[in-house]
Amino acid sequence: MKSASTPEPIAAPEAAATPAIPASVYWMLALTAMIWGLSWPLMKLALSELKPLHFRSFSMFGAMSGLFLIAWISGARLRLSAKILPRMAALAFFNIAGWSVLMITGLHLLPAGRATILAYTFPLWTVPLSVWLLGEVITRRKICGLVLGLCGMALLLGDELFTIGRSPLGALLLIGSAMFWAIGTVLMKRWPVDLPVVSFTAWQTLLSFPFIFLLALWFEDGVFHPFGQRLPVIFAALYSAFVAGIFAQWMWYRIVTLISAAVSSIAITLVPVMGVFFGALILGEQPRFTDYAALVLVVGSLAFILMPPLPRLFRKRRH
Repeated sequence: MKSASTPEPIAAPEAAATPAIPASVYWMLALTAMIWGLSWPLMKLALSELKPLHFRSFSMFGAMSGLFLIAWISGARLRLSAKILPRMAALAFFNIAGWSVLMITGLHLLPAGRATILAYTFPLWTVPLSVWLLGEVITRRKICGLVLGLCGMALLLGDELFTIGRSPLGALLLIGSAMFWAIGTVLMKRWPVDLPVVSFTAWQTLLSFPFIFLLALWFEDGVFHPFGQRLPVIFAALYSAFVAGIFAQWMWYRIVTLISAAVSSIAITLVPVMGVFFGALILGEQPRFTDYAALVLVVGSLAFILMPPLPRLFRKRRH
């Protein structure tokens, strides 16, 4: 809860910046960006033969089963008290259920590269929400990192505005998914849950699954599994369930517990750039100059956010 002595949400000097980021966050961010970047063109590939909500139901069921199995084998505490169930349900609705429905439906309507860019505009919402709900201070480094990252996304969007204009529903759905994800990320910091990360992730998936499964039954027809489809579609569905749905999702929740909501949201802006390039590799999209320029801007934003200030580097060298 924000106290009366909390500083005003304005740009602050670096002395008030976020504490040093644990070393493990760097490799988790890199792996998450790679896995999620690859997952977008693979999901688009799966949607060529599977209905959106049916596909999402399959991937969530696989992820949920794997997460509970890992938690059980590792001895992680799984018991969820009735007292925190409403809070967990709200977190699941924003982090997974609502986000998944809007995301997968929007992806069905737009190319994978453009869909990734729109979905990862969520730092636009996370930074002001974290200031409002968490009392986080906006430092100069956060502002610079946010501006650079969003400029990179704006470059990628620039050439696609005309196409997106022809599919306003898909664009609106993906922007909505970004807003849901931002709200869920900030609420995770505001409402911490005393569970191991793997157990928390498993419960989030379980609480979201019935919502998406029922929507699939009501609005779509077809099969819920990819088996019997082309081999690339089977691989894409299994990757979404067991790599992106378990490993990357676990790492993302772990990252959010280790660093601030604003910093984690800005840092993950590398994913849409990876999505554009993997889309070119898998789906045959041709990267343009703006794609390379965006990569430079987004990597620059990561440097502003994640690298320690120069005085701290000099102090470490002197010691």
